[in-house]
Amino acid sequence: MKTSVRSRKLIKPSTPTPPNLRSYKISAMDEINPTMHVIRILYYQSFDEKMTKNFEESLARVLTLFYPLAGRYVKDKHFVDCNDEGAVCLEARVDCELHQILNPPVNSELSWLNNLLPVGVGEADDPTDPMLAVQLNKFQGGGLAIGVCASHRIFDSYSMSMFLAAWSNHATGGDSVVKPDFNSASIFPAEDAAPLYFGVSRVPDHSIVIKRFVFDKDAISRLRDRANPGWKLNTSTERPPSRVAVVSALITQALLRADTAKLGGRTRDAYVGQAINIRERTVPPISKYTSGTWVSMSGFEYTANECCRLEYREIVSKMRETLIQGVKDCEKILSDKTFGRWALIDVDYDAAKKAACSDSKVVWFTDWSKFGEYEFDFGWGKPIWVSLSNVLLDMVILMNTKENDGIEAWVYLRESDMAYFEQDEDVMKLITN
Repeated sequence: MKTSVRSRKLIKPSTPTPPNLRSYKISAMDEINPTMHVIRILYYQSFDEKMTKNFEESLARVLTLFYPLAGRYVKDKHFVDCNDEGAVCLEARVDCELHQILNPPVNSELSWLNNLLPVGVGEADDPTDPMLAVQLNKFQGGGLAIGVCASHRIFDSYSMSMFLAAWSNHATGGDSVVKPDFNSASIFPAEDAAPLYFGVSRVPDHSIVIKRFVFDKDAISRLRDRANPGWKLNTSTERPPSRVAVVSALITQALLRADTAKLGGRTRDAYVGQAINIRERTVPPISKYTSGTWVSMSGFEYTANECCRLEYREIVSKMRETLIQGVKDCEKILSDKTFGRWALIDVDYDAAKKAACSDSKVVWFTDWSKFGEYEFDFGWGKPIWVSLSNVLLDMVILMNTKENDGIEAWVYLRESDMAYFEQDEDVMKLITN
């Protein structure tokens, strides 16, 4: 699949940003994010050329609310100059039909989806880099994919979905209920820290490969049976484990097996981390409309000996237990600033150290399955697929399925690790194309 860019525009806010909002100071959490963009690609069955003007005009309107996205980042001073220079908007032609890329085969490598993005994932933070870039990809025979990149310096994944929800609402004539809050720095001000390095750079790392594994509702049911046999018959006092928990546990077990196989039978210590969106979970609650990075991490460790005899049900239970505790810990993030700093900032430094250590296997999960992205209508109906591309990080991202009853696991691994993981029989017998 190849794309050719036909036009490039700068979309400015429909109403100029007032002088008192010209300088947006980022938070301590935002400044240590890797230098990269948060991404989404949304696919639509039909495309009406007449809606393009409305698409651009609605973007201009929503930029008045999300005004930092129209500015440029000043790296040495850790703030966004909200100068209304504009978001980049590209139009591109794709040399194939939409149906040819939907439902890619099991085990196919998906880095080619980056062609649908307006800029490289690691092309951020330089003076000329946009905070927001959008690419309208028009397929032969109709069909559309909207590739969106927003700077991780001011957005986490939830912020991206919040922005897309507001924009789609403007595009279809509604009054957006989203009123973004850009006051994160008033709670945890920037500390002039350098971004953490997780291997992301402007030059793509082709040693990281991406594959998508789809678990439909039947696979989820089978995994729940394995984790808690009594849940269907109501003979268990526990709630059935979530889609995210059962898939995460399966992938964890498979990754640990793959690591042992890669090392010729040697087992390492392991750490499993799960990202937690802390919005509305603190006391007092941080608004769900707060932009920026508001993510903590829950995690647990296994010794090499424990890894040798791990049971699936045990991993599910451990994931639930640590996640429940992590959510409970969110309550004191604002009341105990020392703890809050550890939960939001120091935990990232710990993550970077663990990722760089060769003595243990590290598995990172983040759940993006509850962001409602299959509802985002920009005038061409609701999306028929929402995808990612290669985010250049070694991690697992969990996305929703269109049917809202399964999980798409986007697995990012070193090529040498993927070669073992994709052969795991436990995973392969459960996934669907």
